[in-house]
Amino acid sequence: MSDLAPAQPSEPARLTVERYLGLVEAGVLSEDDRVELLAGVIVAMTPGNPPHDTGVTRATYALVRAVAERAVVRTQCSLVLGRYSLPEPDVAVVSGSVDDYETRHPETALLVVEVADSSLQQDRLTKSGIYAAAAIPEYWIVNLRALVLEVMRDPEPARARYRDVRTLRGGARVELAALPGVVVAVADPLPGRR
Repeated sequence: MSDLAPAQPSEPARLTVERYLGLVEAGVLSEDDRVELLAGVIVAMTPGNPPHDTGVTRATYALVRAVAERAVVRTQCSLVLGRYSLPEPDVAVVSGSVDDYETRHPETALLVVEVADSSLQQDRLTKSGIYAAAAIPEYWIVNLRALVLEVMRDPEPARARYRDVRTLRGGARVELAALPGVVVAVADPLPGRR
């Protein structure tokens, strides 16, 4: 009897950012689809709930106040990270001015923030690896489950990981690695501040 299976299993084809954007332009994908491209795979984004949306708003306000005119704070906007990833982080701090991104997406960031409750594992594993591989100097997870800020720094792109990972609680403050002098209170993006 002959073996009809291939000698080596084939990997599924990965979608490039260019092809993904072509699907958007052709109308195959729309904003209503709530998806992003992670490592060549179209992934559904978790629908927002009030705690998540409030965390995104709090993180955005805190960073806009802290960063002022030194960079641009973007909320839930696309970020081109290499050939196969086009995530839409909850918040990204990018260099330049707003006008720099009228005709193109940023290709790096100074800081990326994800607000996580049900998406916590994906944010820790998949997105952390993508951001580290793209040499994003700093990645924060606003962990709504534990009410902490997970701060990842010192990316090691070849291994797609961050070497410095810390968990900060409400009373702490954190200075942005890429913007010395820009400091944010850890409590600012966390819920329960009344």
